[in-house]
Amino acid sequence: MAIEVGTKFQISKEIMGYYNSARALTITNISGQTVQFILGDGKGHGSMPLQHLHYLLKRTELTQIANKRQFIHDVQTGEEIG
Repeated sequence: MAIEVGTKFQISKEIMGYYNSARALTITNISGQTVQFILGDGKGHGSMPLQHLHYLLKRTELTQIANKRQFIHDVQTGEEIG
């Protein structure tokens, strides 16, 4: 999975406490092996190694939230959703 600026992730309940009880985070910058993010609901910001982000995705503690543009593209091209 390619990580890009603007990608939004849902935070699982199990790790919300580590992220000020935010439900989501959005990638704001990728610099080398570090990603910067903002937390949903204005609950702060932070950074982490790119490797740790991939680890959280693998453990499904973070799940990518499809953006509206991608959703519309998938519908228009006839891809099955879900």
